[in-house]
Amino acid sequence: MLKFKTFTGGPYETNCFLVEAPRGNILFDAPEGADKQFAGEKVDLLVLTHGHWDHTADAAAVQKRHGCRVVCHSATVPMVSEQDFFERHGFAWRVEPVVPDGVLAEGRGQDLLGLATDVLDVPGHCSGSLCFYLPDQSALIGGDVLFRGGIGRWDLPGGNGEVLLRGIREKILPLPGETVVLAGHGPATTVAEEKASNPFLRG
Repeated sequence: MLKFKTFTGGPYETNCFLVEAPRGNILFDAPEGADKQFAGEKVDLLVLTHGHWDHTADAAAVQKRHGCRVVCHSATVPMVSEQDFFERHGFAWRVEPVVPDGVLAEGRGQDLLGLATDVLDVPGHCSGSLCFYLPDQSALIGGDVLFRGGIGRWDLPGGNGEVLLRGIREKILPLPGETVVLAGHGPATTVAEEKASNPFLRG
């Protein structure tokens, strides 16, 4: 059974998850307010599912407070390390820069503080969008790829609806039906539930 705490913060009601791993605590994403929410916890590793501001607003603050490592996809690095990245693309999002300590690529059986993790590269919502399948816990930390009854938007820079849908069908839907999907927005769901009822995945 996966042991975790959830916090929902920022103007877009973004979820993040503090997961208890064998060798420390992993925070998946850092929306606005996450730093204060988990100030009394120990964060040993911050993992960013993707680089959009609503998931990374408190990344620098979390790193400063806890001295933790920050890891993400290579395509996420400029989004979080360049203060004006989103302003250059026409968005009023200005980030406090954080320089990741390492990058993640797709692969099975990766070790995140002793937590066996299959890293899935599922672009389409944006470049560098990762999902984290925890087979021993029957859970998927999915970022903004798959929601209850929905999928991630693809109208932002780097988005592509066809690529996103293909990634969901090829990499997420083959997972066991009982897999709990912890999404970046909204309530949790399961792979089986989305196979059966998600209107974007019909046909």
